[in-house]
Amino acid sequence: MSGSIYVGKTKQEELESRKFIEEEIVDLLEIESIRDHTVHMLPYGLQKRVELGRALALNPDLLLLDEPLAGLTWKRWKTWPVFILDINEEQRWKVTCILVEHDMGVVMDISHRVFVLNFGNKIMTAPPRRFKPILR
Repeated sequence: MSGSIYVGKTKQEELESRKFIEEEIVDLLEIESIRDHTVHMLPYGLQKRVELGRALALNPDLLLLDEPLAGLTWKRWKTWPVFILDINEEQRWKVTCILVEHDMGVVMDISHRVFVLNFGNKIMTAPPRRFKPILR
């Protein structure tokens, strides 16, 4: 019943959620300057950043990033791995990131463990350092 009336516990949960989003997510993704904009009017790279923020607002245990760099300009492309690293390495997020990406440089730079698949079959799994000699 308390969920249908905006008082008490419901109001407190919303205030906590807003604080989390405003202080943590907006700050992490550096989207303070666009917080009052309509998302579909933003450039594509910023839209993707807002999408990532929306996913983080749900406080997930697992975050699946399917080619997050696809379609980004070079300028935006360079900043995205930093966001992914911050999410993955900050203990406060407590989220596991699974990254599906074809750019092996990005994969090797930000991954803790790499799974190589061929038509859905696992070929190899290892830390990125094990793949360095193969990629040279």
